[in-house]
Amino acid sequence: MTPQQPTAARPDVPTNPVRAMPEAPLSLRERKKLKTRQTVRREAYRLISEQGYENTTVEQIAAAEVSPSTCFRYFATKEELVLPDEYDPAVIAALLARPADEPFLTSCREAMRDLIRQLLRHEREGLFTPMRLVAEVPALRAGVYRSSNNPQQLFLTALTRRAGVEEPTYEMRVTAAAIAAATTEALLQWAADDRREDVADLVDRTFALLESGFAGV
Repeated sequence: MTPQQPTAARPDVPTNPVRAMPEAPLSLRERKKLKTRQTVRREAYRLISEQGYENTTVEQIAAAEVSPSTCFRYFATKEELVLPDEYDPAVIAALLARPADEPFLTSCREAMRDLIRQLLRHEREGLFTPMRLVAEVPALRAGVYRSSNNPQQLFLTALTRRAGVEEPTYEMRVTAAAIAAATTEALLQWAADDRREDVADLVDRTFALLESGFAGV
């Protein structure tokens, strides 16, 4: 009887493609940093859900996973800790993958709808929890546009890269500001309404409104 050969080790296959998205372009060291950020952020969401935003300190969050000094190296403020930014590169990549001659609003509509549907399948709470907090906490809502992951800057980065220019025009800045505000409002509406409406459909309807030039409003 021929002895059974040992089975070759199978390469790790990501069980969650959405979580794998922000890791794809990173080095091993950067991936480790990203995982630490995600772990600390999940602990923040847990504590805030139990104690409330105002009653939860960065020191309390850090104590469960890392030292306070390490936590502050990753997150300059509590606002940054709560507001996720790890999927920003995936958003930019999805926008740049759209046809170059496609209207930018159409590119945003298609890319954002598809990414949100992926998040809903694999990271529903990761999408809902921060938006619920932003909807409920005035300081966080104001902080959305102060944070390092300002949504206007996200869309502006994609727009200028696609245009192949170093500095955005005034028209680009206005376009990015309108898209960022509309997308944020759609996500906040979804969170405030306790997810009763499909968020991908809501985002799609939001971009349809932008594309129509607010006709009928």
